[in-house]
Amino acid sequence: MSSLNGYRDLIVFQKSYKLAMEIFKITISFPKEERYSLTDQIRRSSRSIPANIAESWAKRIYPKVFVNKLTDALGEENETEVWLDFSDNCQYISTEKHDSLIKEYDEVRRMLISMINTPEKFCK
Repeated sequence: MSSLNGYRDLIVFQKSYKLAMEIFKITISFPKEERYSLTDQIRRSSRSIPANIAESWAKRIYPKVFVNKLTDALGEENETEVWLDFSDNCQYISTEKHDSLIKEYDEVRRMLISMINTPEKFCK
């Protein structure tokens, strides 16, 4: 059983939350015509990662449900990367910013996969 007090103590939560806030700030400058498409999609998927981590933590007494919610977070992480690719290809963000964010999301993805593969470290 983990000695963590809550989901806010998880590094993966902290990183994914920070990245979602960074994406929010970046997307403020996206074109108005993207407001209800790319901007909305990337904000939603990036925010869903820490939200699903928090939800998984609340359900960790059920290891299969814990893993299921982490798998949802992993899916949202992958979706966010696709929206970052679109943002780069549409030239809404620099390639350098894209690469930096992808590198950080790669770390989040690896952490989520580790948690999915070793739920006993986190579940009651």
